[in-house]
Amino acid sequence: MSIKIKEKFMNIPIVQGGMGIGISMGELAGAVAAEGGMGTISFVNCGYRESDFLENSIDANKRSFINEVEKAKKISKGNGIIMVNIMHVVNNFENYLKFINDTDVDGVVVGAGLPLELPEYIDSKKIIAPIVSSARALNLICKKWLKKYDRRPDFIVFEGPEAGGHLGFKREELNIDIFEELKRIIDVKKQFEKIHIPVFIGGGFGTKNRILEALKKGADGVQIGTGFLFTKESSLEDIAKQTLLSTKERIVEVIQSPVGLPARALKTDFVDFTSKNRCPAKRCLNCISTCVPSTTPYCINEALIRAVKGDLKNGLFFCGTDVKNITEILSVKEYIKNILGGRDE
Repeated sequence: MSIKIKEKFMNIPIVQGGMGIGISMGELAGAVAAEGGMGTISFVNCGYRESDFLENSIDANKRSFINEVEKAKKISKGNGIIMVNIMHVVNNFENYLKFINDTDVDGVVVGAGLPLELPEYIDSKKIIAPIVSSARALNLICKKWLKKYDRRPDFIVFEGPEAGGHLGFKREELNIDIFEELKRIIDVKKQFEKIHIPVFIGGGFGTKNRILEALKKGADGVQIGTGFLFTKESSLEDIAKQTLLSTKERIVEVIQSPVGLPARALKTDFVDFTSKNRCPAKRCLNCISTCVPSTTPYCINEALIRAVKGDLKNGLFFCGTDVKNITEILSVKEYIKNILGGRDE
């Protein structure tokens, strides 16, 4: 099968979800695109390894992103699509979009909020897409984009409640029928499309059977994050991957994130501690617009950076319900082969 998005093509129905901080970088995104999928670099504080990150985080993020896009493009060799994921709730959102528009990345996908002004900052030659949790949200976005900018989403990601990381659902909405909502989303996008707008569904679709089910229900493909988290190309430290996979009981729970949204994460000592205690930020970078430093239970930036560096005790590990299905660390090529045509898990 082939999925056309603007002038780009996907040869497999797989979108690799953006995972920050620093998990889905150029190596992972490039490897997924090389297989004909959509690779996604996470922009959120991607410059955390830069020497001046604490003093100059905006420039550090921009500098790092350019390097990661170059790496991804080199690895993909012109195959697939290379996207960037940025959260709507980050501070300097418009500044970052203007910068991204001048880079070689193929397009921008935005979650954690309604990106109503996205087309204002991204050239029509680039791909733009929202991550939504409901048909209502999609309808608002499509109406605004069409009326004000004469633009439509080039594709849509519907992220269900079983996804890892930040969720666009209230806790009482976590048991929705996702395929019923998928149907409503498809109905909404059909009202706006001149050419086909692909819809990808995410949240618990990291196995062959679930992918087939999604396609049967009308999705063009699936978005997978957690499955790629444990690939060789993921930037999570290898010792952390091995240790997490060797843990017999991997409990995933929904927590309240400092961003102001529910989020799905691994149950760890850090998650247990911060559910009852406050850990003031050591140094606030003012990175999230919805975060209130004086009252936030902990600094999500610090917690996610500790995680990507492999600090199992003090890190925050976002992951979806699919984590229970992961049994080994594979290359991206091997993992994609398994979920598309090999064994089911």
